[in-house]
Amino acid sequence: MDNPLLAPSPLPYELPPFDRIADTHYLPAIEAGIEEQRAELEAVLTSPADADFGNTIVALERSGATLHRAALAFHNIATSHARSAIQELETVIAPLLAAHQDNIFLNRALSERVHRVPLDGLDAESARLTAEYQRKFIRAGAELGDAEQSRLRALNTEISELGTAFQQRLLADTNTAAPRFEAAADLDGLAPEALAAAADAAEAVGLPGSYLLPLVLPTAQPVLEILTNRESRRRVHEASTGRGSAGGTRGTLEVAARLAALRAQRAALLGFESHAEAATDDQTAPSLQAIRTLLEQLAPVAVRNARAEALELETMAGHPLEPWDWSYYSAKVRNARYDVDLAALRPYFELESVLTDGVFHAASQLFGITFTQRPDLSGYHPDVRVWEVHEADGTGLGLFLGDYFARETKSGGAWMNALVEQSTLEGTRPVVVNNLNISRPAPGKPALLSYDEVVTVFHEFGHALHGLFSRVTYRSFSGTNVPRDYVEYPSQVNEMWALWPEVVTNYARHHATGEPLPQEVVNRLVEAQSWGEGFATTEYLAAALLDLSWHSLQAGTAVEDPAAFEAQALAGAGLDFALVPPRYRTGYFKHIFAGGYAASYYAYIWSEVLDADTVEWFTAAGGLNRTNGDYFRAQILSRGFSVDPLMAYRQFRGRDADVEPLLHRRGLG
Repeated sequence: MDNPLLAPSPLPYELPPFDRIADTHYLPAIEAGIEEQRAELEAVLTSPADADFGNTIVALERSGATLHRAALAFHNIATSHARSAIQELETVIAPLLAAHQDNIFLNRALSERVHRVPLDGLDAESARLTAEYQRKFIRAGAELGDAEQSRLRALNTEISELGTAFQQRLLADTNTAAPRFEAAADLDGLAPEALAAAADAAEAVGLPGSYLLPLVLPTAQPVLEILTNRESRRRVHEASTGRGSAGGTRGTLEVAARLAALRAQRAALLGFESHAEAATDDQTAPSLQAIRTLLEQLAPVAVRNARAEALELETMAGHPLEPWDWSYYSAKVRNARYDVDLAALRPYFELESVLTDGVFHAASQLFGITFTQRPDLSGYHPDVRVWEVHEADGTGLGLFLGDYFARETKSGGAWMNALVEQSTLEGTRPVVVNNLNISRPAPGKPALLSYDEVVTVFHEFGHALHGLFSRVTYRSFSGTNVPRDYVEYPSQVNEMWALWPEVVTNYARHHATGEPLPQEVVNRLVEAQSWGEGFATTEYLAAALLDLSWHSLQAGTAVEDPAAFEAQALAGAGLDFALVPPRYRTGYFKHIFAGGYAASYYAYIWSEVLDADTVEWFTAAGGLNRTNGDYFRAQILSRGFSVDPLMAYRQFRGRDADVEPLLHRRGLG
């Protein structure tokens, strides 16, 4: 019992005791958890009683508590602080967990028992849980023959191993590819604090006297908007788009191609034409064809808008445009048209103020919740801070952890994880964490955000609210355990508060003088949001359709040249516009090759239909007030997957979502 993961944490809300957890604790806890769950499920199978909801479905739901606790802690650390010991563990743990899942869901006897559970007399949530377990066993392959199951196990193991390899190689290549500059003049345009941070980044990796620009995950690097030196912009852009293309231990392209091929084989074993068909079979979208139809209808309009934007940029530039010029001259056009210089707004967007006076303030106004920092509770890294969240009446709701700064051991991008999932059955309350990759400021300097980073902080906190507000009986339905093409909906809605008048005036203050961002600037910033939608929609759709291309491969198809495959996929979708590369290219498309978004990257725009329609509702209903917040919480945020998501939306809105607000927002109407 010296392993703190082997028992429920004694800390508030069962926060994992990170100050006591050593790297050596994870594997033994997971192995012990696997054995514990095996014994629990064996007891279910050997029970002489007829299968019923309590002795079968509830028993399944309760099983594996130790494993679940240890796996949640490990999965978070493997993406947020993956030092070498953790990476080595991941190569062992990932296939171990994949094999264990197969042992459960390929067990025919257990599947048969689950299917014998009668639905009569069950409440709606319990009946839904039973149906979900029955569906999960079938989709996992429980009804396959021995030979097919053996092949499926091998595929699942290799897919798990390759996903880990992709993530680890991408992290290594992203760190290695970060462009280094010898002279400050090469980085003209960077604010003094950003230049100091670049110098600190170089010194941290043993390159004193130079400057290092760490790369963020998407193709478009924020610094391209402000670097005046065109050659420097080219180097940054090519470093970004080249990630994963090198050979050796940092190459990801062959891993991606192999993953896509294996997923195609697995889909065929399970009776689907492709992984894309399998992955979208249980989403809110009615069919894969419906998804393709939406994306393919939007693509030509988006490209047309992007080409029109490119003409304006070339006029501003006075020379032919290259991809690394786009952000720079787009900022100039935006400034000329709307008198908005986003780079000049950074001093008004200090992280602490954005978080406390912006994100937390909006949540307090909407939902009545309050936040108290808990310095007595430890995170898994010194950067991590912990807040206790309370209801308006003072009742404890859960814990929120914030991990905002980039580091070499953290995966790129931004995400939310659950460390403890809410369940009234198990008596657990939520503990959630937001991870971002904001550049660490120089010592003693404030962390100043770009406007895009401000929006990301609001976005990820929308996921956190989805987890914190969960009020379901069963852990399987908790918080963000919903379909991929629905999970982004609440987080996208939360972005609306970033520029809401009562919110932006509360947080957007100059970090040195305390002066508020002038209202006329806020007004212009709102107007300027329409600029660049051609670029934004085109780069997104290119990534979404590239994802579907990779995952529409037929079983037995091998892609020998991933770069050529990518080019052909973009050309076939009419998205081969060289000035606007995909938001993620194959080599660094972590969402689909090392995340849960394989064949599901379309989810962002599918969810945005609900999001835009909901923003319209909030605006018409009076915006930021408790009445609206409590209604949204009760109808959407608290329900997880305990009800059909689209049914929940109909109950919330009184109708299905209207696509027109989305088309208007993106300039596609």
